[in-house]
Amino acid sequence: MDRNIFSEEHDLFRGSFRKFVQREVSPNQERWNDAGSVDRETWSKAGQGGFLCPWLEPEYGGPGGDLLHSLIVIEELARVYESGFAMSLHSDIVVPYIHEFGDDAQKKRWLPGCASGDIVTAIAMTEPGTGSDLAGISTTAIRDGDHYVINGSKTFISNGILCDLVIVAAKTDTDPNKAHRGISLIVVEAGTAGFNKGKKLKKMGMPSQDTSELHFEDCRVPVANRLSEEGAGFLMLMQKLAQERLVVAAASQASAEQVLGDTLTYVKERKAFGKPIGSFQNTKFKLAECAADVEVGRAFLDRLVEEHMKNSGLVKECSIAKLWQTEMLSRVVDTCLQFFGGYGYMLEYPVTRAYMDARVARIYAGTNEIMKIIIAKQLGL
Repeated sequence: MDRNIFSEEHDLFRGSFRKFVQREVSPNQERWNDAGSVDRETWSKAGQGGFLCPWLEPEYGGPGGDLLHSLIVIEELARVYESGFAMSLHSDIVVPYIHEFGDDAQKKRWLPGCASGDIVTAIAMTEPGTGSDLAGISTTAIRDGDHYVINGSKTFISNGILCDLVIVAAKTDTDPNKAHRGISLIVVEAGTAGFNKGKKLKKMGMPSQDTSELHFEDCRVPVANRLSEEGAGFLMLMQKLAQERLVVAAASQASAEQVLGDTLTYVKERKAFGKPIGSFQNTKFKLAECAADVEVGRAFLDRLVEEHMKNSGLVKECSIAKLWQTEMLSRVVDTCLQFFGGYGYMLEYPVTRAYMDARVARIYAGTNEIMKIIIAKQLGL
């Protein structure tokens, strides 16, 4: 199906970013996987090319594009099976908090570096004992004059090792009756005394994404680093989590499309019993089902992206996308891997890496079980 959401300018941007990927990403993927992280130099080059925070206004150092430019970045990284270069996490999940909720001084201080690649960001919500239940976080930020003193630990933090600043969700009011209303978002810069980056975590997939623990021990951060009002953290998270889930859905959709495309090529070339395996009825039926999933997913997602750009309050729809697209990706990649036989179990094949990478999509940004609860509430149930 033709996609009519992109302009000629978007197509030019795609061509430029595709060349960047061919030049700076693809040749380095194996090395990044072994190292467990992406080179900082590549982050800087991405910034220089205008590929980080492409929607950001020129007054803050951005190229002045829109969310569709970010969608192109997500899709082009999926084309080469690059799941660890967390550009969308930085550009479309973390930086928007500063852009929307930061004051003028905070925006001028941090946003230009976010666009240039001089600043790599992370967001710290999840804790060792708390996952999707944000109201249950135990990290505290106690006011002491013009500073907050932060104590606690976070885990599963993407960009955790590379990050230059991290937005930390912490309890500024420890009254148990306050729950959600006691949470604030505070920006902590790397190098701040008491802010320690823990070990890099070994994961089943996404080997080039630096995921780590973060520890805060009497970490003193200026009150001026708090985003918006004290106690407004949960409301800010609820506003921005919809786009985070949309980003996950977009990456899942693009990954499913790429896996299906590569599998169609493979089954036309691979032979069994003297015939291409694509000629067998089972292959045709299974891949027809995958194609139906992918086409339906694309139509829904493109429409949702358009609507989201007009109205960022589509909580139900973004939750549906996160739920459906990630489940769909798992179905498609599992079905496709089967056609590769024993090769589908070998790490040298991209489909194998896609299979391992796909599993976490049903967990992060709120588990799919949480998505069902949110959708049900939006339906009035």
